Amino acid sequence: MKKKMVAGLLVAMMTLGLVGCGKSASDGAKSSDTKEYVIGISQFAEHGSLDNCREGFLEGLKEEGIAEGKNLDVLYDNAQADTGTASTISDNYVSKKVDLICAIATPSAMSAYNSAMNTDIPVVYTAISDPVAAQLADKDGNSTGNITGTSDALPVKEQLEMIRKVMPDAKKIGIIYTTSETNSVSTIETYKKYAKDYDFEIVETGINTVGDVDMAAADMVTKVDCITNLTDNTVVSALQTVLDHANEAKIPVFGSEVEQVKAGCVAAAGIDYVELGKQTGKMAAKILKGEAKASEMKFELISEPSYYANTAAAKNIGLDLSDNFADAEVFDSIEVSK
Repeated sequence: MKKKMVAGLLVAMMTLGLVGCGKSASDGAKSSDTKEYVIGISQFAEHGSLDNCREGFLEGLKEEGIAEGKNLDVLYDNAQADTGTASTISDNYVSKKVDLICAIATPSAMSAYNSAMNTDIPVVYTAISDPVAAQLADKDGNSTGNITGTSDALPVKEQLEMIRKVMPDAKKIGIIYTTSETNSVSTIETYKKYAKDYDFEIVETGINTVGDVDMAAADMVTKVDCITNLTDNTVVSALQTVLDHANEAKIPVFGSEVEQVKAGCVAAAGIDYVELGKQTGKMAAKILKGEAKASEMKFELISEPSYYANTAAAKNIGLDLSDNFADAEVFDSIEVSK
């Protein structure tokens, strides 16, 4: 870019001003071609659905002209399902004065919100089942601060309907969840609300840590006809433990997204987390470019569920999926966890 130096002193002052404020909120109005953005991605746990969210988020940014290797520097940290670590991660991003924090999963979002509360750093979350219960949005979907994002609220009614078609005689559905995860507590209540419409009883077991999953699963399979898995980060981290107990008892486990079905859940009416991540990335791009403010953006949802089935997992427990998944994405093998 070539310009005549007409007022040398003025130009020099403007240049100094830009250098000093390269990562300020007001500078976000500059185009993605003239500014390099620095964002922090705080992911609460390491498992397929959250990994897909992160990949989709970066793809969404890229589609809007903000890409690594071009104009984007990404700091990435995983809390390994520890809330204290999640807080440390978000505090570190704030100290580094990043342009935006992307928080993947409810505990990371709540930590990022608290860390950035008294700053001008926007937070964009994804993979949060209930932003209202997490106090990140009001009942109308409006932000409670400089934060917005996307929700992975599960299509509970569609899941119950699917389970009823696959298991016409089933009565009891088991759910293992983490008592400290607000999204899981909220989803449990939704399951209870609609279960009676499909003649189901919900049998719930709360856990505190990943170490509790083994005992909870061993007990659960003696009480229910099937298990439905949430997007509970702690339980998903130990999904193989749940599957091992369920397979031994010939109890089907229904998942909530594609990675769980690939891993051995028999089927799911769930979320496409890559697409959810892309949707989040596009929201973040608007904020970074100065086209919108996080505080003025309502959280968004994926409008339609995706259906998945695993014929190999069903065969292992003698379950016939028959023609219930004609329009679903069907897998005929079980993937070993990464």
